[in-house]
Amino acid sequence: MKRDDLAKVLSRLPYEPGIYGRDDYPNSVVMLLLAEIDGEYHFVFQKRSEHIRQGGEVCFPGGIFDSRYDQDKKSTAVRETCEELGISEDDITVVGRLDTLVAPMGAVIDIFVGILQTDPASLDFNRDEVERVFTLPVTFFQENDPEIYYIMTRFLSSEYDEISGKEKVYLPVKELGLPERYLEPWGEFKLKVYVYKTPEEVIWGITAGIVADFIKYLRDDF
Repeated sequence: MKRDDLAKVLSRLPYEPGIYGRDDYPNSVVMLLLAEIDGEYHFVFQKRSEHIRQGGEVCFPGGIFDSRYDQDKKSTAVRETCEELGISEDDITVVGRLDTLVAPMGAVIDIFVGILQTDPASLDFNRDEVERVFTLPVTFFQENDPEIYYIMTRFLSSEYDEISGKEKVYLPVKELGLPERYLEPWGEFKLKVYVYKTPEEVIWGITAGIVADFIKYLRDDF
């Protein structure tokens, strides 16, 4: 590389750093949805239909970015929210966003904050994807801290496939001349899992983490 090449690289570096490897992972969005009920804001949650991925779990509206329909991640958040809750774009106002989440299972999640401009109780939601919609006041989460648990993750270069009776090799450690320690599981990490036990449903995982992240901005000591 010569000086002109270096100058080219430097001129193309991002003004603000993004997320390394973003395009190698699924890019999803979540709409943290609020609705004003009797003068108080509530979170609007949905319980996923049993027959879809992560069925029976509580979440906010959201989905995968699709360049065929979406100009940007905000467009994805609005489209998915409208499709899942049976509303129009006029029924939602995007007012902000939270930090982007890089999830341990390999997904980049952009989180938007939206205000629902219609009564949550009157929603004709998509029952193919949503079992039920419910709301809980934001104050509930201000007054009740989440329980915190942990899960362990680890890296495997290979594993035994019980169906085929053979070893599945993901990273050919020996062939690549890598240190033999990578033949065994390595890099164990303890990951925090938030859990809210509410009068409606147990809210946990990424959704609970998003709620906790939002609530921190309401604290006097923020």
